[in-house]
Amino acid sequence: MATMESLIGLVNRIQRACTVLGDHGGEGMSLWEALPSVAVVGGQSSGKSSVLESVVGRDFLPRGSGIVTRRPLVLQLHKIEGQSEYAEFLHAPKKKFTDFASVRKEIADETDRITGKTKQISNVPIHLSIYSPNVVNLTLIDLPGLTKVAVEGQSESIVQDIEMMVRSYVEKPNCIILAISPANQDIATSDAIKLAREVDPSGERTFGVVTKLDLMDQGTNALDVLEGRSYRLQHPWVGIVNRSQAEINKNVDMSNARRKEQEYFESSPEYGHLAHKMGSEYLAKLLSKHLETVIRQKIPSIVALINKTIDELNAELDRIGRPIGVDGGAQLYTILELCRAFDRIFKEHLDGGRPGGDRIYGVFDHQLPVAMKKLPLDRHLSLSNVKKVISEADGYQPHLIAPEQGYRRLIDGSLGYFKGPAEASVDAVHFILKELVRKSIAATQELKRFPSLQSDIATASNDALERFRDESRKTVLRLVEMESTYLTVEFFRKLQTEPERNPNNSNAPNSSSNPNVDRYTDNHLRRIGSNVTAYINMVCETLKTTIPKAVVYCQVLQAKKGLLNQFYSQIGRREKEQLGKMLDEDPSLMERRDAIAKRLELYKSARDEIDSVAWK
Repeated sequence: MATMESLIGLVNRIQRACTVLGDHGGEGMSLWEALPSVAVVGGQSSGKSSVLESVVGRDFLPRGSGIVTRRPLVLQLHKIEGQSEYAEFLHAPKKKFTDFASVRKEIADETDRITGKTKQISNVPIHLSIYSPNVVNLTLIDLPGLTKVAVEGQSESIVQDIEMMVRSYVEKPNCIILAISPANQDIATSDAIKLAREVDPSGERTFGVVTKLDLMDQGTNALDVLEGRSYRLQHPWVGIVNRSQAEINKNVDMSNARRKEQEYFESSPEYGHLAHKMGSEYLAKLLSKHLETVIRQKIPSIVALINKTIDELNAELDRIGRPIGVDGGAQLYTILELCRAFDRIFKEHLDGGRPGGDRIYGVFDHQLPVAMKKLPLDRHLSLSNVKKVISEADGYQPHLIAPEQGYRRLIDGSLGYFKGPAEASVDAVHFILKELVRKSIAATQELKRFPSLQSDIATASNDALERFRDESRKTVLRLVEMESTYLTVEFFRKLQTEPERNPNNSNAPNSSSNPNVDRYTDNHLRRIGSNVTAYINMVCETLKTTIPKAVVYCQVLQAKKGLLNQFYSQIGRREKEQLGKMLDEDPSLMERRDAIAKRLELYKSARDEIDSVAWK
C-alpha cells in the first residue's frame, strides 16, 4: 500500500494543479472539491492562527484585533527531505519565500489587493504552499473568524457574509472540519461547534480543538470537553496551549513553544493522563492520518469522477473541434468537411428538419395571391379606360368586325401588372434563403472556431443566391411576357358564340348579328372589359402555379443542389497559405481548447498517479 505521505502529497499536488488551471468546478463537483481537505473554523480570537502556526511550526500569519483573516487561505503543507524550508504563493509562482516574516507581509498585502485597506472580506482565496522537512503533508483552509456583531468600517451584513463563506467550504461532503473553541468559553456557545453540528450532525467529519487551556480560571479545567462528556464527537478532542502574546511579541522560537506545550501537558495534574493525545504536533499527525484514511476511502469515487470528467472533456473537444493538420491536404479536407456540415444543416431547413423553409411556402400560399388581388385591374378595365384603349387601337379607321387590337392592348396592359408580384416573390424567397444561410452557419457547431471560414461561406452562399435570384427573376418575367405574347385563342372564339344581352331588353337579338349596331356603346365596352377580366383571371390562376414552380426550380432547388459548387471549385485551386487563413480560428475558442486540453492532461495524469500510488 502507498505510504501516508505519498498519498496525501499526491492529493496536494493534484489540488495545486487544479488551482493553477482554475478547475474549481462549474456544474457538479470539481476534482478539487472531491479531494479531501481540512477547513479551520472558529470564532474571532479563538486561537485559529496560533493553531495553524503550531501545526506548521512557523510564525507566518498576520495578527491584530478584529477580523484579520479577511480572505480564505488555502495552505498546502509539503513534507520534503534534506532541504531548506521555503514558501510559494500561487499568485507569485516564480518567487520563493525563505523569510516567513515576508510570508506574513505578502498575505496581508495580497489581502489588501482584493479588499483594500478596509475591514471587508472577500471569498477569493489566497493559495500558499509551504515546503518543509518539519511538516506533514496536509491541506488546511484558514477561514475568517465567525463573529456576532459588525464593527465600525464593516457592512451590517458582515456576520451573515462570513457565515455563508465558511458554510460554502464546510458543507462540502469531503471537507474535514477543524472546529476551534477557546477553553475559557462555554462549549455550548462555541460558534465553531454550533456550525459543525448543523452541517455535520453525525460528527463524522468534525475534529474538536480546545485552545487557551492555560488561561482558564484557577480551579477549573476542560476535562469534560476533552474527554467527550460535554459534547461527544466521533473523533477525539485535542487540547492546544498557544503561545502567549508576550512570547509572540518576543518572537519565541516555535520549536521552543512546542516543547513548552508538551511540558505543560505532561506536568499538568488535570491533563497529564492525556498528554500523549494533546498538543499541536499530535493534532497535525492525527489530521494527516485521518486525511489519508478518508482519501483511501474516497479513491473509488474520485477515480469515477475523474473518468466522468475525462469523458466530458473529450466530448467537449469533439464538439468544438480537435486541432487541424498543418499540411494543405488536411486543411482542404477540413474545409470541405465543414462546408458539408453547413450544407447538411441548410438542407434540413429547406426540407423541414429545421424551421424556416416553411416560410417559402407562405410566400406562394399567401403573399403572392394577396399581391395579385391588390393589383389595380379594376381601374385599368374601367369603362372610361376600356373606351380610351379601344378607340386608340382603331386609329383613324374604325374596326370592321371586332376590336382585336384593343383586346390585345387591354390584356397586355393588365398582364404587365403581374410583373410586380412575380418579382416580389423572387425577392421574398431570396431574403428567406439568405436568412437560412445565416442561421445554418450559426447552427454549425464545427464552424464556430473558424470565423474567417464562416465569412467565406456566407459570402460564397450569398453570391450564389444572387445568381439564382437573377435567373429566377428572368424566368418569372418571361412567364408573364409569354402570357401576353400568345393569347389563348379558344377563349375568345368561345366569346364570339355567346349572345350579347341587351340590359334593356333581354330578348333583343345579339348585336353582333347586326353590323350596323354601334360597337362603342357603353354596354359593349362593359362586355369587352368583362371578357378581358375573365381572361386575366384565368391567366392569374395559371401564374399562381407557374411562378412558384419557377422560383422553386431556379432558387430553392438550385440552392439545395449546388449552393457551394462554385466555392468548391475556387478553394480547390487555392494555395496552402490561403487555406490556412480560411482556418484562422477565433482566439477565444483557441484559448478554450487549450484550457480543456490542459484540464484533460491534468485529469489523465491524476488518474495515472492515483492508480500508481494508491495501490502500491
